[in-house]
Amino acid sequence: MDTAFSDNYRFLARYNRWFNRRLYAACEGLGDTARRQDSGAFFGSIHLTLNHLLVADQVWLLRFVACGRAHGHEFSALAQVLDLPPGCTLDTQLYPDWTTLAQRREAVDAAIETWLAEAPSDMPGWTMAYANSKGTQRQHPMWQALTHFFNHQTHHRGQVTTLLSQHGVDVGITDLIALV
Repeated sequence: MDTAFSDNYRFLARYNRWFNRRLYAACEGLGDTARRQDSGAFFGSIHLTLNHLLVADQVWLLRFVACGRAHGHEFSALAQVLDLPPGCTLDTQLYPDWTTLAQRREAVDAAIETWLAEAPSDMPGWTMAYANSKGTQRQHPMWQALTHFFNHQTHHRGQVTTLLSQHGVDVGITDLIALV
């Protein structure tokens, strides 16, 4: 399989980490009260939106690990960051402490980059089979899930940049092409 497909996801992982570092640095300047203020976003506050991203990332990473196993690959880089408790939902607050949230984000982003750097180039073409959060069985090529995975992060980070802007904080350039 052409490596450009896999290289695209490696590039998105690098962008993801770069953007998250910028976003967390911008959030750092706010006090905890401002980060926790319910501003009407999908998950209420900046803190809870960023927490949701870590929960959702782990849900997808667990699915990617299962897909890897089904195709004879262990994705050991992800094992260290997968710690969802039983019964966890997409709005479960796993990381109530800001420092812990930021440290987990950095650890997850590093694991994502390592995983994709080590993943076989044919991985995007694998068929994924899993149950979604409502229990519905799904099956599709892994590239579609990978695309959703990164798009979902961009969606919610956009919400956080808006919330930061409402607090007078400018995150600066966030465009993917800025990495080129």
